Amino acid sequence: MRNRPTRFDERGTLGHMASMSLWAYRILVAMVLPLAVPVLKISQLFRGKNRPRFRDRMGRSLPDLPLEGIWIQAVSVGEVELARNLVAEIEKRAPKTPLFLTATTATGLELARRTLGDRIPVFPCPIDLPGPVARVLDGANPRLLVLVETELWPEMLHQAGKRSVPVAVVNARLSDGSFAGYRRVAGPVRSLLEPIAMVLGRTEIDARRFVELGVAAPRVRVGGNIKYDLEADRRPLEWADAVRAAAVDRPIVVAGSTMDGEEEQILDALDRVAETQDRPFLILAPRHPERFDSVARMVSERGLRCARRSAGGDPAEGSDVFLVDTIGELARAYQLATIAFIGGSLVPTGGHNPLEAAVWGVPVLSGAHVHNFREVYDEMISFGAARLVADRDELTRGLGEWLGQPSSATAAGSAGRDVIEANRGATGKTVTSLLELLGED
Repeated sequence: MRNRPTRFDERGTLGHMASMSLWAYRILVAMVLPLAVPVLKISQLFRGKNRPRFRDRMGRSLPDLPLEGIWIQAVSVGEVELARNLVAEIEKRAPKTPLFLTATTATGLELARRTLGDRIPVFPCPIDLPGPVARVLDGANPRLLVLVETELWPEMLHQAGKRSVPVAVVNARLSDGSFAGYRRVAGPVRSLLEPIAMVLGRTEIDARRFVELGVAAPRVRVGGNIKYDLEADRRPLEWADAVRAAAVDRPIVVAGSTMDGEEEQILDALDRVAETQDRPFLILAPRHPERFDSVARMVSERGLRCARRSAGGDPAEGSDVFLVDTIGELARAYQLATIAFIGGSLVPTGGHNPLEAAVWGVPVLSGAHVHNFREVYDEMISFGAARLVADRDELTRGLGEWLGQPSSATAAGSAGRDVIEANRGATGKTVTSLLELLGED
């Protein structure tokens, strides 16, 4: 029999609060779900946004699950990338420990299946209702549930606590907005967090915020940021030579993970740069697949010569834009860049990971909305590896300065690599803590 400390006592005061909060949450989800499902299906039909099948999210088509192992839950692409590091380290240090991974978004699921699916079971995260979550827990009987970053689902926490399955939150972060939101419902949140056995915060601030929300201080520590344990993905990029040939002698700008409203500003900035120097070749990778076609139309309507990765052909010499309308190639595309622009930042969505470019020694420009990676940007900016720009005018100046001063851009790229090297090691520390929780290290 496994020795798991039972921390979740529904007979106590916190247990009573948790029970009341959980039932309120269940009622809300049960009311919203019948309305949400048709809306999401219609949205998927008209916008082309792929989502995991509802049947799979209900836990009705589970793969063969390994018993007595570790369940890792990641949300989307960024969290799956972190989970890949964890899986590799666990496989190296505890090779007999079974693993399986769930992801919430279709893009995260696709990446996980392509990169991990030949080694461990990968399937959609169950909807946070009693039946779907219980089916996974009962089917796998895991020894540990690992939540990547801040994936705090009340039903999942409750079901794990009821079974005395320890829950670990790794690379844990709480943004200013999330922390303020949780604090407004501090009582119910505190009771629902009772099953958490360990929180490994990215920073001291993150760790302190989890304690303030009610996670017992002995269960919280600083684990560092796994995102820094990034290695350049040196698998061959089959279109790299063709892009270099198409660019001829022009510098290459990679604009990655762009959101609606950013592509226009990027193209405007490149138009202005072209008034005084050679127009850079643009590799453009929108964040969401459902926008690929509309972005391609927008580029063509501006009179630019655009080749699409999905079309299979190489860009012709003299092309202006190469649209990476695929999943999983952007991180390798940064190796071609003279300068990288990291999207989700000129619009208020919080930004994306600048380290994917920095690991290749590429200087980074981003908009001002980078709260999802604030501490990373703060350090990169302090080292001179990244600059924030408020709008297309500042983006134009940033591009122009680095393109006009190649030595300055090279120095900024080298500084980005220095930031990564100075912060490595979080993956090993995290896995050590996880294995200690299991009594295996």
